[in-house]
Amino acid sequence: MDIIQRNFFRILCSGAFGTQSSIEPMSPFKWRRLMQMVEAQQVMPVFINGIAQHAMDEGLNLPEGIIADLRGRQDERKSLAARIPKTVRLSNAFLNRRLKNLIYNELHSIDTSVEALDMLKLIVSNSEVMFTRGMNLGGIITMGEYLRTRGDKVDFVKLDNWLTALQLHGMAELQGNVLISVFGFEQDELPFVTKSDPKAYRLTLRSVSDLAKDTAQEWHFRQNSAGFVQNNNAVLRHNLSRSLRYVGYAPVETTSNFFRNFVKSLSEIEE
Repeated sequence: MDIIQRNFFRILCSGAFGTQSSIEPMSPFKWRRLMQMVEAQQVMPVFINGIAQHAMDEGLNLPEGIIADLRGRQDERKSLAARIPKTVRLSNAFLNRRLKNLIYNELHSIDTSVEALDMLKLIVSNSEVMFTRGMNLGGIITMGEYLRTRGDKVDFVKLDNWLTALQLHGMAELQGNVLISVFGFEQDELPFVTKSDPKAYRLTLRSVSDLAKDTAQEWHFRQNSAGFVQNNNAVLRHNLSRSLRYVGYAPVETTSNFFRNFVKSLSEIEE
């Protein structure tokens, strides 16, 4: 982990979970690189809160241009409740029907666990973003904040059964291991994590540092003058590579997500 990554994660840990550690001084160029990571991971509100926690830190030598930008974006922070996805879907049609049915049944049961449903929605939403764009730190931080504030109300037995039915247990464990290895959570805070996963740390660093590959690159297809479909081979290979990173965690949904995006890209070809 280089100095940019160390400062990035230290500031996020402070902003989200109140963890304190010293910031290392950096050049304006490195601070701009760090800001690119913040924008790519969509964690600006957490970052701004973290900067406030380090206001008196000698290592916080932010360039004036960045300070001005942060001041203009101080009101972007949403409440925790507002960051819980209202609706979620899976790419695999069979698993998506199962997801909709279990949500409906839980909402109409006599012992509805709203908190377990919130956790499920976060895990599903995070998974879909990860399949499509790479590691979703913003969503994983939200999951961590939810666990720290409402985790005692979550019915983890129900959640475990749902994750098994949706074949998403591996993705849930991966997200939990990111909280453990990157954000300092204890394993007993995450009952759905049954084993440590060294790959979680490596996958996180790779996603954050490889901005050109793991941010919001879109599928790009076009028609040439002869009417044949062409594609940006580099983007196609990269999206396939990104999907394959998670295929071991959720084989069915990862594959379905890849082909769903592929078909979607074809439908968006300009006439």
